[in-house]
Amino acid sequence: MLSGKVALVTGAGSGVGHAIADALAQHQATVCLTGRTRAKLEAVAASLPGGPHLPLATDLAADQELDDLIRTLWERAPTLDILVLSAGMAAHGTHETASVEQLDRLYRTNVRANYRLVQGLLPRLKESRGHLVVINSSVALSARPNAGQYSSTQHALRAMTDALRAEVNEHGVGVLSVYLGRTATPMQEALYRERGEEYRPELLLQPEDVATMVVSALALAPTAEVTEISIRPRIKSY
Repeated sequence: MLSGKVALVTGAGSGVGHAIADALAQHQATVCLTGRTRAKLEAVAASLPGGPHLPLATDLAADQELDDLIRTLWERAPTLDILVLSAGMAAHGTHETASVEQLDRLYRTNVRANYRLVQGLLPRLKESRGHLVVINSSVALSARPNAGQYSSTQHALRAMTDALRAEVNEHGVGVLSVYLGRTATPMQEALYRERGEEYRPELLLQPEDVATMVVSALALAPTAEVTEISIRPRIKSY
């Protein structure tokens, strides 16, 4: 069902984005990959089966770079069938101590950049009657102490996604939200280190688990839409 499809995956240099890009390529999709580090993207693109796949280094929080990415996709991609929003950042801190500057960075990366990217590429998804996949967090379903800033951006992303689904379903566009528990990614490892906790990735959700669920949802016939997936580690280590 995904053979010949063209996908854009953000945050594709590592973690969940990398795993989803690989799973899409395994199912014979052509993948455009974006992230901040060109060397990582080029290595991932070269490792994917099929192709040619297109690495596009972009800082999504920088307006000019995001505009350049949208323009490049309009010019170089024959179509856009799948848009996977996997890029994001997380941070911890109490309301008393976490800075407003940190909140601004989280909002700009997790909400504003995704809003602008969807707005710029939505006409292409409507043309193809394609899919939008938004990788979110379990904190979008239940806010956590010491993560109020991050939780607020993920709640905002959830609201944006739910409203968008109601707007675009009539145009044949499917919108899937994926709410992840703790997942073995470089970002999660950094958070464990920041908290001074032991990082045991074997007890966490694996990026490949997420990719399997996403590809399964995308492979459904167009008569069906999976709207939400909530997935977490089976054995709780936290």
